Amino acid sequence: MTTPLLIILIGFLIFLGHYLAQLFQRTKVPDVVGLLLVGMLLGPVFHLIDPAAFGRAGRVFTNLVLVFILFESGLEVRFNQLRSALRGTVALTTLNFIVTALVVSALAQWLTNLDFLSSLILGTILGGTSSAVVTTLAREVHILPQTSTTLVMESAFSDVYTLGIPIALISFSTGATLNVAGLFSQLLVALVGALLAGAGGGYVWLMLLSKVPTLLKTRFSTPAFAFILYGVVELLQFSGPIAVLFFSITLGNLPLLRRGWLRPVLPNQTVELTTVEKDFFAEIVFLLRTFFFVYVGLSIVLDDPGLIALGIGMALVLFVVRIPVVLAAADKTTPQFDMALMSIMIPKGLGAAVLATLPAQRGMPGGATIQTITFAVIVATTVLCTGLFFLLEKRRILGFYQLFFGPPRPLEAPGVPVADRSGAVPGK
Repeated sequence: MTTPLLIILIGFLIFLGHYLAQLFQRTKVPDVVGLLLVGMLLGPVFHLIDPAAFGRAGRVFTNLVLVFILFESGLEVRFNQLRSALRGTVALTTLNFIVTALVVSALAQWLTNLDFLSSLILGTILGGTSSAVVTTLAREVHILPQTSTTLVMESAFSDVYTLGIPIALISFSTGATLNVAGLFSQLLVALVGALLAGAGGGYVWLMLLSKVPTLLKTRFSTPAFAFILYGVVELLQFSGPIAVLFFSITLGNLPLLRRGWLRPVLPNQTVELTTVEKDFFAEIVFLLRTFFFVYVGLSIVLDDPGLIALGIGMALVLFVVRIPVVLAAADKTTPQFDMALMSIMIPKGLGAAVLATLPAQRGMPGGATIQTITFAVIVATTVLCTGLFFLLEKRRILGFYQLFFGPPRPLEAPGVPVADRSGAVPGK
């Protein structure tokens, strides 16, 4: 595709993104599906654009999108929500990862020619959720703030598992030794290090803003610091997404910090982000996520009908097993609608797609099979998640989830305003 045509296409995609977003507000049909389909038409269907042409720029772009989305989401999280959601997040993330890895591994071992280790690698690659999809959908529905925080944090925390464990297993399959105790200690250090780096980065940035007033006049200096923080934390072998999330949570809770025990060491000057800045970030996130989902569609590789069908079947099974995971991990006082929403939030993202290419690159015999199944599961879980989201929003499938989560709680009874249970104003 020539440069003029590519520039025209970029402009067209921006208009398409706005149209799909407005369509979503009217019909509750998620725009993610439309953007994915456009990407698939441009890439694997008509081969108008080859994702390989983006090279390393494609991976940089996905990380850039992730930083912006997590940064904007964290600004709205309050410490009381974080405190109430943290325990449930750890339980949900860990249990979902273990169950997903075991189920996918068992199905792969039974229905493909993959050996045990390759099947386990496939399962661990698919053990997390996509921050971009989950964060996008969680913000478009009226649920408890704790529920939204839990889902966003799960998508970030799961990166610790889905990056560390599959890479360790792939290295072991190519001749390296596998130290289980060392692996889990590394995961713990990566998690704690990212939390401290994110919170510490927020404090450092607040001090910089108070010492260098000119930074307050720019709209992009805070995201620029988030990029630096993400890169430094990743270089230290910690989790960049978690660091960025807690960096933005720290900034978003500055008024609360000023009333707490940190008041003596915080700057007296007002350095909170303004509404104009937050609106600016929201517009940037909108543009980036539009191109992100088109890029995901471009990157899909669907070359074996049998394995594609198997991937779709795996996706369906994962939606079923997610229900007992939510039952076991969620607080029993969580509203029924929130638990139903948690049960469908298992889309797999581009991180899984990147990891799925590693076995083939390392020369593993089942590398191509792992890659094809992973891409099929990514598409199937994303499309199913957004489709179920639409049906759940319309209360079309709520009766099904009542079989597992019981009747609606008192605050979910008909006639009770949504704002009474979620703290959100309908339509906002």
